[in-house]
Amino acid sequence: MARIPYITVEDADTEKSALLGLNPQLNIFKIAAHATHPVASAFIGLPASVLLDGTLDPILREMAIVRVGILCRSEYEVYQHRKVSKRVGMPVEKIAALDIGSSAPVFSELERLVLRFAEETVEFHKATDATFEALQKHLSPEQLVELAIAVGCYMMVSTFLNTFEVDIEDTPAHP
Repeated sequence: MARIPYITVEDADTEKSALLGLNPQLNIFKIAAHATHPVASAFIGLPASVLLDGTLDPILREMAIVRVGILCRSEYEVYQHRKVSKRVGMPVEKIAALDIGSSAPVFSELERLVLRFAEETVEFHKATDATFEALQKHLSPEQLVELAIAVGCYMMVSTFLNTFEVDIEDTPAHP
């Protein structure tokens, strides 16, 4: 059960109602709406931009996001982005192998590098020179920056979700 109450549309002022009117209405938004509108809007806006506005292949992006969620032990993040991974066409065996990570044989060289980038960033707060240099052979500077932003953004989101113990919507709340 979440550590603070979820804001509902009925309890929200006009600005917060606009945040909560997003579809689908996710519990993360119901917690983030406690912040001022500019802060909550920016918090919600960055992940949305990562998902909708980049040039990085969506499957690579989701591999990195799910791996970050796994490493940050954010059940909510992993649950939501495994669903997104299916929607963008990631094969089921690769979604399952994200629990293993970059050492899983099912991944291509590029996929392993993206996963290693995410793993190193979570563990060391930056990718190693070897991983970065290898990725530069496959991704443009624009895509490298997007990957770094996606990994950092979802580290932040995972920490937020864990801090507030946000419930997965499809799971019944504890009494």
